[in-house]
Amino acid sequence: MTGPPKTYREIMIAAPTPSFLERGDLPLAEKLDEYKNLALKNNFWRRNIIFIEIGQTKKLSEFIRELTDMGYVRHIGDLHKGEFFGQGGLITIYPINSETPIIIEFEGNIIATIREAKIIPHEKKLPKIAKHDLEPGDYVVHEDHGIGTYRGKNENDFLVLEYAPARAGGEADKLLIPENMAAKISPYLGLKNPKINRLGTPLWFETRKKAKEDIIAFAKELLVLYKTRSEIKRPPYESSHFEKNIWEDFSAEGGSASSGEYELTPSQEGAIEEIFEDFEKPEPMERLVVGDVGFGKTEVALRAALRVVLNGKQVAILAPTTILADQHSQIFRKRLEKEGIEIERLTRLESREKTKEILHKLRDGKIDIVVGTHRILSKDIEFINLGLLIIDEEQRFGVKHKEILKQKYPSVDILYLSATPIPRTLAFSLSKIRPLSQITDPPLGRMPIKTFVLPRTEKIIEEAISQELKRGGQIYFLSPRIMKMPFILEKLEHQFPKITKAILHGKVGEKHLVKTMREFREGKIKILVSTTIIENGLDISSVNTLIVEDATRLGLSQSHQLRGRVGRTNIQAYAYFLYPSQKLTPKAENRLEALLSFQELGAGFEIAKRDLELRGAGNILGREQTGVLNKIGWNLYFQMLGESLEDLTAPA
Repeated sequence: MTGPPKTYREIMIAAPTPSFLERGDLPLAEKLDEYKNLALKNNFWRRNIIFIEIGQTKKLSEFIRELTDMGYVRHIGDLHKGEFFGQGGLITIYPINSETPIIIEFEGNIIATIREAKIIPHEKKLPKIAKHDLEPGDYVVHEDHGIGTYRGKNENDFLVLEYAPARAGGEADKLLIPENMAAKISPYLGLKNPKINRLGTPLWFETRKKAKEDIIAFAKELLVLYKTRSEIKRPPYESSHFEKNIWEDFSAEGGSASSGEYELTPSQEGAIEEIFEDFEKPEPMERLVVGDVGFGKTEVALRAALRVVLNGKQVAILAPTTILADQHSQIFRKRLEKEGIEIERLTRLESREKTKEILHKLRDGKIDIVVGTHRILSKDIEFINLGLLIIDEEQRFGVKHKEILKQKYPSVDILYLSATPIPRTLAFSLSKIRPLSQITDPPLGRMPIKTFVLPRTEKIIEEAISQELKRGGQIYFLSPRIMKMPFILEKLEHQFPKITKAILHGKVGEKHLVKTMREFREGKIKILVSTTIIENGLDISSVNTLIVEDATRLGLSQSHQLRGRVGRTNIQAYAYFLYPSQKLTPKAENRLEALLSFQELGAGFEIAKRDLELRGAGNILGREQTGVLNKIGWNLYFQMLGESLEDLTAPA
């Protein structure tokens, strides 16, 4: 904040209640007369707004009680919206209808001053530098000088990087980078605490040199794999008149943009065209489709599967959870069974007799599409003519899982689906080996999910649920801890006795799990109290409120995935990430701030960049490359890998 803090004669403080949070247009100090009028006529407004002005007589203890009754939570330390603290005759509060906290000073029982608190607002946007989001304190990699710490800009707009001191106990070395050279800097993605380099020593040069040697060796291995794969031939998959008719039926079912369940976005159409171009080639495809949660990757996969089946081949769809496998099997049946396409689900839910029947029919070629979990990778499964393997939530599977069917059926086409950027980053660099299709635009009519991060109060929970039920919707109530669920359910039974509710977590048994999800999908259950088991791929259009009981227990990418479970249509959706006010650690605070900063549609890439950790590196590259990768960071690693591949494949 620049300049002196703003002062006010009179302000209105609105309660942190979903009705007001969802409006987002309540003033702090303008046009207060009309709101006073509302408070006179309407009990709800009277209960949920306070007017205070200089010279007003009010006891400090009475004011604190009013704030608490409205749902504000007392907190010591940095303030977030919905919190306040008292110190002597001063009350500092962060009203939900203000962009900054407010200080109210009492002299006895008289309000003496009302002013902005001269602190940086919590919901801040991060500066953009060299197309990367960086803030002071972030680890960065400079191509020529190695890993340092970004310290912001100086008065001459030079970027300041800090490196290890030249001697023990000495001052840190500084490197000043003009803005036109900022492209040489990238965020360090890898280990949480990398070793900071020293300036002016040969160590970074040696590290890069050794990394380059390892990367070249790895690039050669990748090219051998690619060459082996490209030498395998299979008949092209061609379009047909029958397929064209089915596509037209899909479009007719979709109708207008407002109701068009199957209407494709431009980037979906682009992804399908790229897949079909691969199908027309004589060698098997291996393509990655990347798109944020809810952007329609399944629709792309469905149309790819249809073409392969109409060319007389079988399709296997691999999903990481039984719930997701069940959902996919329902979607594919709904869309394709009427066309005479035989679809089966193969998970641990199937009885021994049913599994035996499915295995027999797969061997005889009587099943066109099988949807399953890891069960479809078992040795006892034989396809008579497997043409396409679709791996959904690709990041959830290890290298070995993904290689099993490829090795067993070398000519199989593979379509990977993912919302995470680790495979995306890799795919950019390995474009010659695993081409990438991006779904970048949201479905027509889709709106960003309004996200609120607030201290947990019963008032917020009760009203958020009431608001959603009033409009006929359903609610995900997420509790990261199974042991708390019975208490949550008991409280909800008391608050909403006539509303159907259910509990869902991994320990309830798979049959009960799938049955509960089906009843929820059919609208028989209105409130689902669940663990993070719902985070992957579930698509229920009538669920448009998410309440997370304790958001401090979730990772950032996980929170974003969960947020993507609501807002699947053109109805405004809301996500409430609540936290126990006294237990907000700096790390949890940073994660929740990022959720607020990146609310726009398609924010998954930025979210996951912020949350990128070591997990996944071994699965994607193998353990040998993990050490190299962390010494120089993800960004530089993939840049060097891409350059090595170009050099190795360039004409002599």
